[in-house]
Amino acid sequence: MADKLKIKLSIADRVYPLTIDPSQEEGLRKAAKNIEQLAKKFEQNYAVRDKQDVLAMCALQFASKIEQKGIDSTENTKEVEERLKALDHLVNSKITI
Repeated sequence: MADKLKIKLSIADRVYPLTIDPSQEEGLRKAAKNIEQLAKKFEQNYAVRDKQDVLAMCALQFASKIEQKGIDSTENTKEVEERLKALDHLVNSKITI
């Protein structure tokens, strides 16, 4: 079993102590940094009442990006499948036995 790493991440003026696998550290620190940057942007550009509003807006932003990537991936997969079927049909129509 790999050794666990204890880190502290600061998000929205709160510190969150975590025990993680060392391989997760870089991703978690980058995620916390991205949340902080986006929260600061929302606070500067929109009238927000409190940190919970800002964090909810951040969560929505990140979740919508993930969902959109899934939608885009599905659409790309369908397009690739259609092209492969057309190519397969073209190749099969040219083969003579």
